[in-house]
Amino acid sequence: MSAEPETLGSATTGAPVFRRVLLKLSGEALMGARDYGIDPEVTQGIAKELAGVRSEGVEVGIVVGGGNFYRGMAVAADSGMDRATADYAGMLATLLNALALQDALEREGADTRVMSALTVSEVAEPYIRRRAMRHLEKGRVVIFAAGTGNPFFTTDTAAALRALEMGADAILMAKHGVKGVYDGDPHTVSDAEFLPRLTHLQAIERGLKVMDTTALSLCMDNRLSIHVFELAEGNVARVIAGEEVGTIIATGDKGG
Repeated sequence: MSAEPETLGSATTGAPVFRRVLLKLSGEALMGARDYGIDPEVTQGIAKELAGVRSEGVEVGIVVGGGNFYRGMAVAADSGMDRATADYAGMLATLLNALALQDALEREGADTRVMSALTVSEVAEPYIRRRAMRHLEKGRVVIFAAGTGNPFFTTDTAAALRALEMGADAILMAKHGVKGVYDGDPHTVSDAEFLPRLTHLQAIERGLKVMDTTALSLCMDNRLSIHVFELAEGNVARVIAGEEVGTIIATGDKGG
């Protein structure tokens, strides 16, 4: 993150233009400068900003990845583990992050519910669409854990699916250390070009590493816009206020 955690959410922004959003956070966003795991200060900084957004009347759902603990696809490829087994382990990693984020949000005064696509009734509610929507309507932040509950699907696809199920106005993708979408990896390609606007089809055809193809196709078919930006001071609030921060991926008239 380019900002110190304690300064997150301090930026002054205008009135929200979105009623309901789905925020996709990578697991790496929670680990800060650590090699793995969760950095409590970074996580609390994220929670502070999200609590501020929620206080403005915006309904917030969150899908968080598990890459700071475990990546099912990578482990399966590297070790020969059965892919389905590796993916289930990855889903459980997302639950660890969801619980940590819930705790941080509630310390900021934001009522929060974790809903899991896998049954873990001691620590999270089962995912039920109507119950999730009711939580949002009551002003609670809802964290969707365990992906879709199925192997061979990423948390990107889970984010697209939950956003559509909840009737979200947009997907917000907060990236760790990059300001949006580039035509190459900015960490390895020195002249990678920043792309402020794209259609879903352009992102798919050009093979840009925004979301996986399944997730992009879902968003394209349903004309759901995706806002990709750096997880830095006040950026979530700025995007929700309608500022063009990072890259906007949109098709047609919804969100674009």
